[in-house]
Amino acid sequence: MKCLFLLCLCLLPIVVFSSTFTSQNLIDLPSESPLPKPVLDTNGKELNPNSSYRIISIGRGALGGDVYLGKSPNSDAPCPDGVFRYNSDVGPSVTPVRFIPLSGGIFEDQLLNIQFNIATVKLCVSYTIWKVGNLNAYFRTMLLETGGTIGQADSSYFKIVKLSNFGYNLLYCPITPPFLCPFCRDDNFCAKVGVVIQNGKRRLALVNENPLDVLFQEV
Repeated sequence: MKCLFLLCLCLLPIVVFSSTFTSQNLIDLPSESPLPKPVLDTNGKELNPNSSYRIISIGRGALGGDVYLGKSPNSDAPCPDGVFRYNSDVGPSVTPVRFIPLSGGIFEDQLLNIQFNIATVKLCVSYTIWKVGNLNAYFRTMLLETGGTIGQADSSYFKIVKLSNFGYNLLYCPITPPFLCPFCRDDNFCAKVGVVIQNGKRRLALVNENPLDVLFQEV
């Protein structure tokens, strides 16, 4: 009986401590990460990796102009290899694209490849995949071009990010050492995609300000 009494006395501080810790020192367990938000087209539908889309500007008239595949000035590539935007929303048909995620669906702020989805000869297949070229000394930035790869750790990765009010921006987010992209300065090592004027045409390029605001229209 005496031993049982002593055992109870020994256990009492442990019980009191456990109760106090449980009631006053709750551990905040990390909450689950929010689910990624799907990118939507102009009809409010989720983008489908198997579908084709026009990349259209939010602006209209001279402020508009949709994205197309064209020949880069002074390029010796055997196929059209430049990513351009028409000078207005009244013009020829745009070149449709498809978005190729690393896996699953197409979500905001997720890495993906972009490919012009057009019929072409075998020689020009790689010249449909977007990438960012080397530093252009004249423009002091890096121009968007084709000739990229799909699913490789090179200069062919982009992201789609939602604007606070309406539409989306495109970001270039390479999986390369930082010194290879001096314009990738945000916390996620990405750069905004905007426009420069090259030989009278609007060429997509990396910019520090005034990124291109776009929507996606299913073809």
